[in-house]
Amino acid sequence: MSNDHTHVQEFFTARAAHWDTRFPDDGPAYAAAVAALGLREGDRVLDAGCGTGRALTPLRAAVGPSGVVLGADLTPAMLEAAIRAGRNRDGRLLLTDVTALPLRSGSLDAVFGAGLISHLPHPEENLRELARVVRPGGLLALFHPIGRAALAARQGRQITPDDLRAESKLRPLLAGSGWRMTSYVDEDSRFLALSVREG
Repeated sequence: MSNDHTHVQEFFTARAAHWDTRFPDDGPAYAAAVAALGLREGDRVLDAGCGTGRALTPLRAAVGPSGVVLGADLTPAMLEAAIRAGRNRDGRLLLTDVTALPLRSGSLDAVFGAGLISHLPHPEENLRELARVVRPGGLLALFHPIGRAALAARQGRQITPDDLRAESKLRPLLAGSGWRMTSYVDEDSRFLALSVREG
């Protein structure tokens, strides 16, 4: 495992048990972001870097009982928290690295990634891996329950010009990874970038 992955695992392992209690009011934001993705009954969707699985319930509601919902995360403690919360009933949990997914090419209709991009060690290459597992015309949602400025303020820092979530950075990054951005929202109450799989 790379040093990048070790750091991510250590960060989230230390916070897993109390993650949901730190952000108890994020549920509606997750549901709204899933709704914006426009999933259909029977779709196959991956929550990449699912953490405690807060997106799994709205994803299951969107794709219905005939759909497939997968939650993938690198940190065992986060998946254990998802199981304790009962969210494994809404999707199959995979202990795996989202930068090297054990999934067939083109096997999914969509990927949902909450807070994901800032934890990717090689963003262009890693977004290309997400594109690999999605069919042409499939969808990607990069989401955070608060916008860039609000998140920076929460963390006691300033937004920097090299922030990957800035539209001027994210749009070409996605384009170089097989995605075409179709919508970009960055406001205090949410961050949501939607893209379509090219090809």
